Amino acid sequence: MSAPRRALIVIDAQQEYFDGLLPIRFPAREDSIVSIKTAIDAAQQADLPVVLVQHELPAEAPVFASGSSTWQNHPTVAACEDAAAKRISKQFSSIFANTELEAWLREENIDTITLTGYMTNNCVIASAAAAEPLGFAVEVLSDATGAIDLSNDAGTAPARQVHETLMALLHSNWAAVTDTATWTAALSTSDALTKSDLVTSAN
Repeated sequence: MSAPRRALIVIDAQQEYFDGLLPIRFPAREDSIVSIKTAIDAAQQADLPVVLVQHELPAEAPVFASGSSTWQNHPTVAACEDAAAKRISKQFSSIFANTELEAWLREENIDTITLTGYMTNNCVIASAAAAEPLGFAVEVLSDATGAIDLSNDAGTAPARQVHETLMALLHSNWAAVTDTATWTAALSTSDALTKSDLVTSAN
């Protein structure tokens, strides 16, 4: 098996998830942002491209309002903006929807995307699913992502349950799920990470 040609994608590591209306609850946002920075540092040391994605809505929107304080990247990630290989603005859950990311990845001969950032229950799962028909392999760093508590007319689920369930779901089909330390070790050996499958996961 040939070595994966990776890009690290940091999805929406924005202040909305820290100071806004969508606070990340699990893993603790103070911990996950550290893991995101660890992944960025590891990618840069391995000469992997780092892509920073920001969700951006009109200025009157209640969340991710363009130019607002909560639209800004978290300071830990904002410090890496100038060094990023690519920056993407998106309006939908998937990092591929109405963006130039797919074209850029193909130009760079990337075949594997490593997803970090927020939220597990929205943009991470949407992006992983969207990558499947495009032919990109997907990795998800479980400690460098995070979920919110959910409660609506269909039911209630705490963030830990949401996050852990979706990590198992992703690993069963769409992505190789691991932690930042294991991923960093794989970079040093150029190893591909393996995922499970639906049949195995059903047993």
